[in-house]
Amino acid sequence: MTVKDIEKAAGRLQGVLHHIPLSSSKTFSDMSGAELYLKYENQQKTGSFKVRGAYNKIAKLLENEEVHTVIASSAGNHAQGVAFAACALNLKSIIVMPRATPIAKISATEGYGAEVVLDGDCYDDAYAKAMEIQKETGAAFIHPFDDFDVIAGQGTIAIEIFREVPMVDVIVVPAGGGGLLAGIAYYVKQINPRVKLVGVQAQGADAIVRSFRKKERVFTDSVLTIADGIAVKAPGSLTVEMINRYVDEMVTVTDAQIAEAILLLIERCKQVVEPAGAAALAAILNRKLDIQGKRVACVLSGGNIDVSFIHKIVEKGLITRGRQMKFRTVLPDVPGSLQRFSGIIAGENANIIMIQYDRLLAELKLNEAVLHVACEVGSIEHGEALVRKLEKENYRVTMES
Repeated sequence: MTVKDIEKAAGRLQGVLHHIPLSSSKTFSDMSGAELYLKYENQQKTGSFKVRGAYNKIAKLLENEEVHTVIASSAGNHAQGVAFAACALNLKSIIVMPRATPIAKISATEGYGAEVVLDGDCYDDAYAKAMEIQKETGAAFIHPFDDFDVIAGQGTIAIEIFREVPMVDVIVVPAGGGGLLAGIAYYVKQINPRVKLVGVQAQGADAIVRSFRKKERVFTDSVLTIADGIAVKAPGSLTVEMINRYVDEMVTVTDAQIAEAILLLIERCKQVVEPAGAAALAAILNRKLDIQGKRVACVLSGGNIDVSFIHKIVEKGLITRGRQMKFRTVLPDVPGSLQRFSGIIAGENANIIMIQYDRLLAELKLNEAVLHVACEVGSIEHGEALVRKLEKENYRVTMES
C-alpha cells in the first residue's frame, strides 16, 4: 500500500461521502488541557467510517474484474458500509452478523438491501460462517479490516484531518480489528512523521494493545465490553504489522469511562456516539495520554447505537460521574418512618428515582425493614454529603452497585 492508494481511495469516495468538518470543542479542550478537534464520523453516511473502506474495496474490485455478489462479516458498521456500497454499485450483498448484534444495526443493514445471516456470539464466529458461505456461493469477500484496499479507504480520514488542521500534533483513534488506526497511521507517518498516533481499545477487548506491547500478533480468548464495534479477539495480520510500525502508543479505557464519554457527548455536544466511537474521547478525558497544550484530533468513529441501549449507557455514565447513587439502609417498621426518611432526602435536595421496601430478610428484627434506594444527586460531593446527613440522623448506609 502507498500514499497514492489512499489518495486514489479519496478520489473514489468523492461525492459518495458526507463532508463533515472537524469541530473544535472548548468544553473538551478545557477538560483535557489540549486544543481538541472532534472528527464526527458518527454523522457519516451509514453512521460510521466503515463506508469508506467498504466502498473503496468494492469500487476497486469492479474496476478490475466482474463481480455480482459481495459478502462480509460484521458486528454492524462494516455491514452497513458494505450493504450501502453494494447497493450504490448495483451489487447483491450478504452480511453475516453475530446473534447479539443490536436490532437497529440489523434493520439498517437490511434497509440497504442486504441479506442478513445471524450466526455466532462475536465477530470471529460470524467471520467463520461468512467464509463458509463464500466458498459455497463464490461471492467476493469484503474483509472489515485486514485488506489493503479497505485500510486505504479508512486512511482517507487522515487526508481530511491534515486539510483542516494542518498543524495537528496528536491523532487519537479507536481500534478493534485495526483497519482505521492502520490506515490513518500509515498516511500520517508518510506525510508528517512528527504527528503522534495513539490507538485506543476497550479494556475488555485489548488484542491490539497486547500485540503492540509484544510486537507480534496476539489473540484474546474472549471479549467483554459494551463497545461491540471494537470487540475483536483476532486483529488483522496486516493491521497489526502496520500499527506496530507506525503507531506511537496504545492505551485502554474501561466501559465506565466509555459510558461517561457518551453521556458528555450527548450533554455538551448533542451528539449520539456509539461505545466504540467514544473510546478515543474517553482516553483523552481520563488522561490516558500526555496531550497537555497539544493540538489534538479525536476520531469519533461511529454513532450506530441501539436506542434501547442508550438509557443503559446514560445510567452507567450517571453513576460513574456521581450523578446517581444506590444504597440501602434499615428503617424502623413503624408508621411515619418512610416519610421521615424521604424528608431528609428532600432536605438535601436529592431526588429519589427508585425505592424498594423489604421486610422479609431473615437477619432483620421484627420491627425493622430494609430500604433499597436510588437517588439523583448533583455530583459525587453532593452524594457524599447526603450520606453524611443520613448517618448523622442514625441511618446506617450501605452503598450498592
